[in-house]
Amino acid sequence: MGRTDIWVLGGHQTDFARNWARAGLEFADLTREVVDGTLAAAGIAPADVEVIHLGNAFGQLFTGQGQLGGMPATVEPGLWGVPAARHEAACASGGVAVLAAMAELEAGRYDCALVLGVELEKTVPGDEAARHLGAAAWTGHEGQDATFMWPHMFSELADEYDRRYGLNDDHLHAIAELNIRNARANPNAQTRGWTFPDAAFTADDEANPLVEGRVRRQDCSQMTDGGAGVVLVTSRWLADHPEAARGRKLARVSGWGHRTVGLPLRQKFERSADDAYVLPHVRQAVLDAFGRAGIGGVDDLDGIETHDCFSMSEYMAIDHFGITGPGEGWKAVENGELEIGGRVPVNASGGLIGGGHPVGATGVRMLLDASRQVTGTAGDYQIEGARRIGTLNIGGSTTTTVSLVVEEGTDGR
Repeated sequence: MGRTDIWVLGGHQTDFARNWARAGLEFADLTREVVDGTLAAAGIAPADVEVIHLGNAFGQLFTGQGQLGGMPATVEPGLWGVPAARHEAACASGGVAVLAAMAELEAGRYDCALVLGVELEKTVPGDEAARHLGAAAWTGHEGQDATFMWPHMFSELADEYDRRYGLNDDHLHAIAELNIRNARANPNAQTRGWTFPDAAFTADDEANPLVEGRVRRQDCSQMTDGGAGVVLVTSRWLADHPEAARGRKLARVSGWGHRTVGLPLRQKFERSADDAYVLPHVRQAVLDAFGRAGIGGVDDLDGIETHDCFSMSEYMAIDHFGITGPGEGWKAVENGELEIGGRVPVNASGGLIGGGHPVGATGVRMLLDASRQVTGTAGDYQIEGARRIGTLNIGGSTTTTVSLVVEEGTDGR
């Protein structure tokens, strides 16, 4: 059976700076905007959608609302009767929703899929929100003494890097500063209008206080409300709808990787004790995506959208993508290789620290931003000449890992 190409027909992202709960809005309102915006961007009607996949991690905890696969048809009558499913994989929920939609298109069940990621997190106080997010760890077995589970866990990752290779926290703060700086050019970024004191990206305890362990405030992504959506179609669909792509470029998902391991972070460290990489399953997910895309390595990419829930998760991604050797991510930071205009620009959008992290939407948002880059429609944060972008979406302490390679369309479509 021949390969089925998957194309991104269009997509939409909400303003990640918006506080939906404060405005008295709920999942129905968020879903309605994402559905309407995504269909409009793709230039299709609800009747064209054959299947829906929706990523959401913590709907019941933050709002009491479950069964979110039924929300698109609730807000858009034209989607009534369209098969739909919700996917949960913590912060990789959106990435898993994308993979599920791709699988159904590749299997020939459908030719046009609507993929959504939605999350509301500002419905409760920050301490309670942090406890909700902690459900993605091994509850009751790790991080029991931490006030904030995920800063604690990624501080543990930083400590493991320090033990194996040495780690200067200044490089983590520089990653955070770069992503905040990139976000200023992104009209949907959560922090685009934020201001920071001069010492905000240093070890100054007043301007950048410690949160847990060695993780400081600016090393963390924020609680975020928001959503993103894309329409994925097959080449068969494009052949039957030649007007859909006329006069514009499309992005193609050329490669993917998906790996899942056990919940505990300590178990991950123990299993990789004799490996060159701290998290070899993450490295393998990236290599899987490269192999399926038919590329040789990271230098075949023009940029990366990676998971920087904390600056340490981006530091990990630097060597796991192969930008540097294991434990040598500091070289890419110091040499400016991650900057727009550098060797491999990382998180031109601002990523999660700068752009925002509504957890169930992040994997979909990454695909959307990658698609915008390769079609030259990323606006003020466009990477000049970008033709191929890699993504890395992780859930929990990399328990679920999804990596994609997204390329510009070719005349062969």
